[in-house]
Amino acid sequence: MDEGERLQKTLARAGYGSRRACELLIDAGRVTIDGRVAALGNRVNPEVQMICVDGKLAPTSQSKVYFLLNKPDGVVTTASDPQGRTTVLELVESPVRIFPVGRLDMNTEGLLILTNDGRLAHLLTHPSSGIAKEYLARVDGDPSPGALRRLREGVELEDGVTAPAQVSRVSEGLIRIVIHEGRNRQVRRMCASVGHEVTRLVRTRIGPLHDATLSPGSSRQLSLSEVRRLMEAVGMTEELASTMPS
Repeated sequence: MDEGERLQKTLARAGYGSRRACELLIDAGRVTIDGRVAALGNRVNPEVQMICVDGKLAPTSQSKVYFLLNKPDGVVTTASDPQGRTTVLELVESPVRIFPVGRLDMNTEGLLILTNDGRLAHLLTHPSSGIAKEYLARVDGDPSPGALRRLREGVELEDGVTAPAQVSRVSEGLIRIVIHEGRNRQVRRMCASVGHEVTRLVRTRIGPLHDATLSPGSSRQLSLSEVRRLMEAVGMTEELASTMPS
């Protein structure tokens, strides 16, 4: 490609070190352009090409970036907080502006996606997509089989009856819940409606994404295969065909 800027310049601007260091990355075969291994001398246009380092999207100013965060207790899911509490954005190092996809309550822990891909974020949070979200809930007492059945079939809340959910008892006072809705504090309200207040809540899966090795407060970039699975889950077939390498 004769047009565009040299690949090492693009990588250096994205934070991968000096141009010489970026040349070494390219020479080592760790950089791809649209799924093909890059070579020294390649020129790129980050607005239309997908540049990856070690299989992860390079955060050039025009590129879409995708992060997975394990949100700890006490962190708020906002861009800024007037009360000075730690926000999820403070826990993710990104050279471009990103935003959280959906919300987790301050006292709810677990997986949260942050990105600058507005279309994917919209589809992941839209009720019509029906993306599964799995939680482990520690509750007061030990729910009976009848209480678990009510949670599965749907319970009456102030904003209507909940949709059927997958609910199972993990151990005494610990249940796993998979919901496809996104109502405010839904899992906590569901459990309270059957007489069991939630004392700890952790989101362990978002659609096809889960990572039991990600420690609280830690984040990482999603792999290309993870981004593909998210796009497939919400029906972004055009984006998959036009932007994601096979």
